[in-house]
Amino acid sequence: MLTTLLTDMEPAMTLDELLLDVRACTHCQEHLPLGPKPILKLHEHVPLLLASQAPGTKAHQSGIPWDDLSGIRLREWLGMEDDFFFDRRNVGILPMGFCYPGKGGRGDLPPRPECASLWHQRILAKLTHVRLILTIGQYAQKYYLGKKRKRNLTETVRNWKEYYEENNIIPLPHPSPINIMWRRKNPWFESEVIPEVRQKVWEVFIEET
Repeated sequence: MLTTLLTDMEPAMTLDELLLDVRACTHCQEHLPLGPKPILKLHEHVPLLLASQAPGTKAHQSGIPWDDLSGIRLREWLGMEDDFFFDRRNVGILPMGFCYPGKGGRGDLPPRPECASLWHQRILAKLTHVRLILTIGQYAQKYYLGKKRKRNLTETVRNWKEYYEENNIIPLPHPSPINIMWRRKNPWFESEVIPEVRQKVWEVFIEET
């Protein structure tokens, strides 16, 4: 259990009750080009949590997070079949922004900041069975690692064992096709880091059985 992050603030409310409030949220609707549609996937007993960025247009349309090219790459990294990955009892998905934020100059805009301040700690308090958090992309790493991040994403990912050993958190780059140049410049990530991370991920599920 990640005791530094998971402190129970609302013992009387179940996770499913809290998620009803989350999915009804319209707090920043005036900033959302496609309107509010919070997309996340959680179960109170989930052992693995993905702290990601924000849903894209395809997820906004389907309501299914990571159901795109980035998700295909992510599941390859983790060595997971679709059925296993999309089962909310196995993998929890908690984006830094729950709604599609709009298009920017290069890819989508950053996640809206309201979601983290309004909801993240309240949700984390309900996830008492989480054994490992994967922070995917710089926005999730800024929130979960804070001042312990290195000078850039590359160095943060390179030193992933430091975060794993301290808090059971593993930082990863975003698997978006936009980041293909980063992966080409850093071949050590897929050849060296991914096999070890995959092993750490599956150890979580071995412990569950």
